[in-house]
Amino acid sequence: MTALPVSLDLAPALVVLPGPRAAVADAVGARTIRAPEARDLLESAPVLLAHAAMTARRLGNNAPPRSPRIFDALELFAFVRPARFCAPSAAGLAQALGLPEPRGAEAQASTLRDACRLLLAELAAAPEPSREEALALAETLARAGWSWGQAAVGALRTAPVGNMFRSSGLDVWARMIEWEAEAPPGEAGSKPVGAEHAAQRLKELLHRSGLDEARPAQAEFAAEAAFAFLPREREGEPRMMLAEAGTGTGKTLAYLAPASLWAEGNGPSVWVSTYTRALQRQIERESASVFPDPKVRAKKAVVRKGRENYLCLLNFQDHANQAQLGGADLVGMGLAARWARATRDGDMTGGDFPAWLPTLFAVSPAAQASAANLVDRRGECIHAGCQHYRTCFVEKAIRGSRRADIVIANHALVMTQAAFDGARAARGSKADAETTQLKRIVFDEGHHLFDAADSAFSAALSGAESAEMRRWIRGPEGRGRRGRGLEARLLDVLGDHDEAKQALVQATHAAAALPGEGWSGRIAPPNGEVNPIGPVEQFLVAVLEQLRARAAPSEVGMECAARPALDLVRDTAREAAAALARIEAPLLALARALEDVLDEEAATLGPAERARIEGALRGLDRRARMTLPAWRSMLRAIDEDAEDDPDFVDWFDATFLYGRVVDAACRRHWVDPTEPLTNAVIAPAHGVLVTSATLADQTLDDPFALAEMRTGAARLPDRPKTLRLTSPFDYAAQARCFVVTDVGKDDPRQIAAAMRELFLAAGGGGLGLFTAIRRLKAVHERIAAPLADKGLALYAQHVDPLEVGALVDIFRAEEDACLLGTDAVRDGVDVPGRSLRCLVFDRVPWPRPDLLHKARRARFGGKGYDDAIARGRISQAFGRLIRRADDKGVFVMLDAAAPTRLFSALPEGVELQRISLVEAIEKTTEFLAVQPAA
Repeated sequence: MTALPVSLDLAPALVVLPGPRAAVADAVGARTIRAPEARDLLESAPVLLAHAAMTARRLGNNAPPRSPRIFDALELFAFVRPARFCAPSAAGLAQALGLPEPRGAEAQASTLRDACRLLLAELAAAPEPSREEALALAETLARAGWSWGQAAVGALRTAPVGNMFRSSGLDVWARMIEWEAEAPPGEAGSKPVGAEHAAQRLKELLHRSGLDEARPAQAEFAAEAAFAFLPREREGEPRMMLAEAGTGTGKTLAYLAPASLWAEGNGPSVWVSTYTRALQRQIERESASVFPDPKVRAKKAVVRKGRENYLCLLNFQDHANQAQLGGADLVGMGLAARWARATRDGDMTGGDFPAWLPTLFAVSPAAQASAANLVDRRGECIHAGCQHYRTCFVEKAIRGSRRADIVIANHALVMTQAAFDGARAARGSKADAETTQLKRIVFDEGHHLFDAADSAFSAALSGAESAEMRRWIRGPEGRGRRGRGLEARLLDVLGDHDEAKQALVQATHAAAALPGEGWSGRIAPPNGEVNPIGPVEQFLVAVLEQLRARAAPSEVGMECAARPALDLVRDTAREAAAALARIEAPLLALARALEDVLDEEAATLGPAERARIEGALRGLDRRARMTLPAWRSMLRAIDEDAEDDPDFVDWFDATFLYGRVVDAACRRHWVDPTEPLTNAVIAPAHGVLVTSATLADQTLDDPFALAEMRTGAARLPDRPKTLRLTSPFDYAAQARCFVVTDVGKDDPRQIAAAMRELFLAAGGGGLGLFTAIRRLKAVHERIAAPLADKGLALYAQHVDPLEVGALVDIFRAEEDACLLGTDAVRDGVDVPGRSLRCLVFDRVPWPRPDLLHKARRARFGGKGYDDAIARGRISQAFGRLIRRADDKGVFVMLDAAAPTRLFSALPEGVELQRISLVEAIEKTTEFLAVQPAA
């Protein structure tokens, strides 16, 4: 191990695994300790940890505040290796640093000390981006009391360093590279991509990846996918293809082959859209085969997300200034500053920002250096009026996507942007340059298109949404709140346009009718004494009255049909609609005034002013021409007690948190969201490829019939081209599938005992999937300690203080760990190898029979529709189990009533066995060839 050229006495390293099971390591060695001793160490002594909040939670303590005596190794990693991946645990640190995986608490405690010595040695040898900049920030954090401050400063001063860096190091906005304006790339061409050329390009990509030849199914996919890149023959009739490619087919490179050929020949972009953030990054990594040079790839393969995902430098500057005055977490801001200087694209949600960083210590949400505080999620961007406009991460991403060959986006961005621009185009307004590029689209994870469209083309008038509208118009009204209202964003560009100024004043005044600070406590206080202020809050109180009268509460909330409405609901809906109209009218007047400015002053308006006005118009269009009319339409239907529209479902719901109501809403969804999906996205495109590992349904006479309905293909004049490729894996040899027949699915004790024994039989690597959070928590409470007794760590969504992605990262890093989760885990897990070898469902994942689903079930086939959804979820989960040719895995359903027909979508060769729990345990042990934990 590299010796550190500075003296460092590391504090004892403490690791607490679920159970809890604890160990401490110091200069003498490592030893296990009891929970009380671990608690005393955490509360009073200098201690080295990996994730302080998680450690405290396992000992039954609250997350500790940041302290000079608590050294969190993850903070040191974030300083030394900014924007580099690390799963937030001792094992994750070991993996990131190339150390052997430490198994058990003692080994992990020893590894923590080794990891920190390595990191400090690395900091001493090669600090990023320069020794001077790193030192300036380290000294700032040391003065702020950061536990690692002195060690970091000492490491950085082991080599000569100048003192020309005269800032705190927090002012990263001053050192960002500016984007450069370029001429428009023009319309995309229509040169076809031939099947032979696509197959040849795939061979080239595989060769660059170090692979000799394509798998037969992969080569067929590449050749057939060229269909989606042929010229279309009629407006509104894209070349559309649905392709199911089983796990292991290599579909990403297969569609990147024709996509990259088309982009080279036609430009400017093929959009590849995914559902999950993890797959966006995975596709970007695989694009290295197309663009091996990292600098070229940064320009040719651009990841795009919504504006609310990227670091806003103006927000960062505001937060940094507050931190230096004691109003925010200075250490957290310093570590975020390190990341901002190293990040590839400024993506804080699923990019290279460590989402676990703000969660390590007890820091109030408003003070955290987190995405919630540092991105523009409130639509308050002032565009060219911002001093950081030329270095803005969002603007760089937008400009980069206009010239990229491959734009890697997500379904939500593609749909919301297309819907917005479609609405603008219908009014004769200019569409954004981005959506004019949506000529060729690849929808990966295509089985999620229906759900993504459902979310994108819906409307919700809730307390949170309407309060956000108020804040967007009026700006922050609470003490210490950050933000910029319409007046702050627009007043100086309105000049002497008195009518526009008057409209701005009227809108600001009228927005006071929307819920303000503390609205949730007024509409649903714990003591029941409601005190609504304004017509919208009064409407929400009435909604809650109807819900309590007609709905049965569940663990997450309650819902009921919006009509027929209580008289109180109808009266308050009428008043709320009138209040919204008083907001909408001046906003529309303001929008028209800004459009007049663009027209009348076209000859004198500078590019910065024009960009700023266009940005404001986009925000006004979304709210005044889309959101507010949708809200008023819902309220009008309630007031008039209108007959139900067969194309829509309107309902009320309330959201619970810790057993109490925190929000209420009136919602409207399309029964079939593929209608707006087709109109806004599919029909305007020239070529669309929809692909997934689970797209077809073999139980149907036409396996792709349901996929055509759920992707919008059924709405096109001609049927799409279809392709089904099976996985290359030998599932008969690699997988087992059991339905356990003697476990009561409604008894948490039986479910817990079954999962415990199955995880032990597998020797760890177990994933438990639940359809209800309450049951997940009950099982976790019962099995965490017994698994820990056998050396198996258990992590759980909704229990551990980490977001799903970080939990999956830890699960992947620790080969014998186990994880409990719900739908988000099922859809977001990509864990090849032994880390996932036993997957257990607590029961059949039927769709929740809420009002919306019941309407769709009636429209789309009754019981068969339910079956199709459950079958797809089971198939998706099974696909998580076998990811490579050398994987082995066991799939278990703890629901004796699970119909055999639901397993028909499993890969060929998988035999379903209905057996007892004892038999399942024995067969799991035998198949996975592991000895039961001692």
